[in-house]
Amino acid sequence: MAHLMQSRTKHSVFIVDDHPILRRGLSEVINETTDLEVCGEAANVPDALRQIEATQPQAVVVDITLGDEDGLELIDYIKSRWPSMKILVASAHDEKIFAGRVLRAGALGFISKREPLTQVVEALRQVLRGDVYLSSTLATSMLQRAAVGKSLDQDPVQALSNRELQVFQMIGDGLSTQEIARRLGLSPKTVESHRKTIKMKLNSQNSSHLSRQAFQWVQENR
Repeated sequence: MAHLMQSRTKHSVFIVDDHPILRRGLSEVINETTDLEVCGEAANVPDALRQIEATQPQAVVVDITLGDEDGLELIDYIKSRWPSMKILVASAHDEKIFAGRVLRAGALGFISKREPLTQVVEALRQVLRGDVYLSSTLATSMLQRAAVGKSLDQDPVQALSNRELQVFQMIGDGLSTQEIARRLGLSPKTVESHRKTIKMKLNSQNSSHLSRQAFQWVQENR
């Protein structure tokens, strides 16, 4: 009876990540706890949405990059469809660039994949309580900047929209306009429009300069 009562109190967690080894490791760590259990896993957005609809987890762990798909868009959809669902982002991307974006999208926390898996469990517990989870370094930085009226980061990449950041990242990966269009389901004309806006926001001198900026940014943030 005690075991049954304990199992009912467990919080359900769904994992969305395109790396099977990480999903397996995180699942094992979560399922070893007395208060959390994994109710499903997915490697891509369509599969994640189908399973989340079926399982209705209390919390979702999401990566920002899911192959060719965008975790930020998944967060947007989850919060619009299930507002009470708690979301924690676990990513290898630089938190200075992405933490603000994921919080604005509706996630309650951001944790680096460089952290031990046990720390992800602690972060999950925090967001399940409805609290924001950030690294102590970033949280301190945000408070200091807020105190003097500054934004989280002065990097001009922060000025890019989520879609522009996707395009910028793919430029850094060496993809052509046509390849980017196919992956994002956009027309080449729309991608070119995004490139033009990105060049303006980043003060790029020309397309070659933009490609170098994008390549350097990708190398620094992966």
